[in-house]
Amino acid sequence: MKFVDEFRNKGIAERMIQKIQKTSTRPIQLMEVCGTHTVSIFRYGIRGILPNHIKLISGPGCPVCVTPNQDIDLAIALSRQKDVVIVTFGDMMRVPGSTSSLQKERAEGRDIRIIYSSLEALKIAKEHPGKKAVFLAIGFETTSPTIAVALLRAKEEKLHNLFFLNSQKRVPPALAALLQLKQVKIDGFILPGHVSTIIGTNPYQFIAKEFGKPAVITGFEPLDILQGIWMLIKQIEEDRASIEIQYRRVVRENGNPIAINKIYEVFEKGESEWRGLGRIPDSGYRFKESYKEMDVRNFDIEVEPSKEHSECLCGEVLQGIKSPLECRLFKVACHPENPVGPCMVSIEGTCHTYFKYQ
Repeated sequence: MKFVDEFRNKGIAERMIQKIQKTSTRPIQLMEVCGTHTVSIFRYGIRGILPNHIKLISGPGCPVCVTPNQDIDLAIALSRQKDVVIVTFGDMMRVPGSTSSLQKERAEGRDIRIIYSSLEALKIAKEHPGKKAVFLAIGFETTSPTIAVALLRAKEEKLHNLFFLNSQKRVPPALAALLQLKQVKIDGFILPGHVSTIIGTNPYQFIAKEFGKPAVITGFEPLDILQGIWMLIKQIEEDRASIEIQYRRVVRENGNPIAINKIYEVFEKGESEWRGLGRIPDSGYRFKESYKEMDVRNFDIEVEPSKEHSECLCGEVLQGIKSPLECRLFKVACHPENPVGPCMVSIEGTCHTYFKYQ
């Protein structure tokens, strides 16, 4: 299959591994930021074929996982209102809040709909003019343009019953927060391909310029990942730091200017809360003044105080401080059929990936 088979060639993979082995012998720890990279790394057994001195750790690259409990609790509180229909992507349904989840609420008869496109939220709002349709706008820069387009379209069509619970996240500020924390040794970053398709390379330049760390935007096939690792190791051995693109068949330096412009028609950068990382400046989006009437946070609604499970290590896993294997709940009380934390819910979650492949 074009653009798949050629990136799964066994002979090329073996030669790439030899190049990695020859390039470096000192201990190196790389963080794969994206949850899809974590899945690919496990699925193709890449950790097992790398030299022992090269370690891969997973980062905060799962948008479902980094959504804080207070946003889940707000969505649950909204779902309990008789005049509200909740509209969400399916992977948010099973994320546990403080005492419930959207899946449990739907089982209790709440009106909660799963959609596959942001524009489906408009259709549901039109079909239920007597209800407030609330869309859980969750995701990284990859989905932000589609959310912005939904807002623009709703404004254009004068849909007054569509509202947004905005919990979008911007990846680069989270990486800056990780590097500032210094709680885990990171020698280089395997940067997300999908996010970078939108934002390009410029938002990552601080990684090299301010922190002196190399980073490579990498694709998701086995040879993509192996080449990305080799490019990082080569930079480290040559004592240089820059932002390179391995995934050139998709990613450009300037990203997708049309998509970026759509985002900033509706939003501006703002502080955002991340599970495990806390409040990070400019790591999210807030509504511009002319779109604030669509912000569901303006609703006067009582939300239960948020609380985390005392033994869940999802926050530490998202920082790369702990692995799922270090969590006492992993595979015992916490598994895909009974997730204690969001890292076990999403197919991009590190705990879910460890459970499936480890």
